[in-house]
Amino acid sequence: MGKTLRLGVNIDHVATIRNARGIAHPDPIRAARMAAEAGADGITAHLREDRRHISDDDIERLSAQIDLPLNFEMAATEEMLAIALRYRPHAACIVPEKRQEITTEGGLDAHGGENHLRRHVDEMGKAGIRVSLFIDPEPAQLWAAKRLGAPVVELHTGCYAEAGADTWAAELGRLCDAAELAAELGLECHAGHGLSYDNVGPVAAIANLKELNIGHFLIGEAIFGGLDSAIKRMRALMDKARAEAAGCRSA
Repeated sequence: MGKTLRLGVNIDHVATIRNARGIAHPDPIRAARMAAEAGADGITAHLREDRRHISDDDIERLSAQIDLPLNFEMAATEEMLAIALRYRPHAACIVPEKRQEITTEGGLDAHGGENHLRRHVDEMGKAGIRVSLFIDPEPAQLWAAKRLGAPVVELHTGCYAEAGADTWAAELGRLCDAAELAAELGLECHAGHGLSYDNVGPVAAIANLKELNIGHFLIGEAIFGGLDSAIKRMRALMDKARAEAAGCRSA
C-alpha cells in the first residue's frame, strides 16, 4: 500500500536539548536528515518569538540543506511573516503563541482573528507558500479558514490525546466531524499535538486526514531506542491503521 497519510516530524525539541547547554550538539539539521532516511515525508520547525528552541540559523540551514518539504510553524507577527517571505518554505502553519506557555495550548482563533490573519494568509499565498491554520476541531474555525483562503488546516489533537475514558470517544468524534467538514469545504486536513504510539491509530484511520505532524513524543522515544526506530514504528502504526480502517466512525 502506498503512503496515503503523510508523516511530518517536528524537530523542535532536538533544539531544546541543544540549547540547554548553549552549544552546537545535538544538531536539529542532523535530526531532519535522519528523519528523512527513516521515512518522514516532511520536517516541521517552529520558530518562536523568544527563540526557545529553533533558531534563525536553523531555519536558514533547513531551507538550504534539507530536501524534504519544510513546514514552518509561526505566530502571526510581522517579524515571522518577513522570515517566511524571505525563505519561502513549502508550507507555513500559523499557530497561536503565548510567551508563558510551555507548548502550544490550543488552536488558533481564526474565527475571531480573521482581520488580523488575512494579510498573512494572502501574502504568503502570493509567495507560493502553502498556508495552514492550526485550529481546534470546531466548525466556526473551519469556516473561518475557508473564508480566509487558507488551503490547509491542521486540527489540534491535544484534547483527544489528553482525554480520559469518559471523553475519548467524543474527542475522536470531534476530529472525525471536523475532518469531514474540511473535506466538504475543499480544505486539506492535517492533525497533530500529543500523538503517541498508543493513540495515533484512531486518528490515522480518519480517511479525510492527509498528514500528521508529530514531534515531542518521537524525540522522547529517540532517547531510548533511537530516532530512526521511533519514526519507523510510528510510520508503521499509521500505515496499519489507515489500511485497516473501514471508515471514520468505525475506527
